[in-house]
Amino acid sequence: MSKKAVILYSGGLDSTTCMAIAKAEGFEPYAMSFAYGQRHKAELELAKGNAKPMGAVEHMVVEFDLRKMGGSALTADIDVPKEGVGSDIPVTYVPARNTIFLSFALGWAETLGAFDIFIGVNALDYSGYPDCRPEYIAAFEKMANLATKAGVEGAGRFTIHTPLIHLTKAEIIRKGLSLGVDYGRTHSCYDPTADGLACGRCDSCRLRLKGFAEAGMTDPVKYVTGDQGTGTEKEPA
Repeated sequence: MSKKAVILYSGGLDSTTCMAIAKAEGFEPYAMSFAYGQRHKAELELAKGNAKPMGAVEHMVVEFDLRKMGGSALTADIDVPKEGVGSDIPVTYVPARNTIFLSFALGWAETLGAFDIFIGVNALDYSGYPDCRPEYIAAFEKMANLATKAGVEGAGRFTIHTPLIHLTKAEIIRKGLSLGVDYGRTHSCYDPTADGLACGRCDSCRLRLKGFAEAGMTDPVKYVTGDQGTGTEKEPA
């Protein structure tokens, strides 16, 4: 009998691959997305339309407004960097975002009687966010088992699954394609146009294009430049 699992699902490349992996491993995916006032709403709209076609049993969209706090190029009037992926934590980092997301996922999991949560964090081809590191995930998992009725009473042990954490973007893409993921139904851009075209220059676009280039494949989504080929001219600086 398959087990229920909550999947943090943004509609992007990584989270979609993560849901496909959960399903392939025999879990029943319960997808959770967030409308938090983010600049890149195109991703969320795709998530709403694609969660169930991509395998989710249910899809919950949680709404709250992180624009009230700001502090990020994704939630405030701050330009999204377009110069290339650097070594410092970028201004697209949203304060405590994964902690907030995982807390909602933990609450839904406990309500569902599920003890498995999947999140598509990555510690290799990523933008340097502190809440994507293995030690952060281990700390949250420990907290989850200390802070819940189900954990304290021994009904089960919560596990935070991070199947992408040690993969390159190219490896993630190859894995997703092997599981039948249609990447044309995903979106990764931090600063898309009003009609949903990816900019091709933000960190997320650069990393995505780099991944497809290294996988020897063409990214099926549309970019402002019209170039969906190798992406080599958009590799990180």
